[in-house]
Amino acid sequence: MAEKKVNTEKKVVATAGIYDILRRPIISEKAAQLSENGAIAFEVAANATKEDVANAVQAIYGVKPTKVNIVVVKGKVKTFRGRSTGTQRTVKKAYVSLPADAKLDLSANI
Repeated sequence: MAEKKVNTEKKVVATAGIYDILRRPIISEKAAQLSENGAIAFEVAANATKEDVANAVQAIYGVKPTKVNIVVVKGKVKTFRGRSTGTQRTVKKAYVSLPADAKLDLSANI
C-alpha cells in the first residue's frame, strides 16, 4: 500500500491587512550590507509579530523567510533651536533573512 504525501504548508494569501504590516523597506548602508548576505530590512507596524512579518513577506513577495528578527528603535528627544523639545517617532524594524537562492524585487507589488 502506497502512502500519500500530505502537504502541510498552508498557502498564505495577500489580504488588505497584510499590506499594513510591511510599511516600507529600509534603505540605508546597513540594509545594503544585509542585502549582500541575503537579508532585507523593513519598517513594520507597531503591533506586528515575527510570524506576521514572515507571512506578509511570503504573501507579497512569494518568498518564505528563513528567519525574522525584530528591533524597536525608541524615538530620541530633540531640542529645537535651544528652546522647545520634542520626540522623534518610535520605529519598529524587521530584519528578514531569505533563503540563499531567493531574490527579492522590492519595486514589485507596491
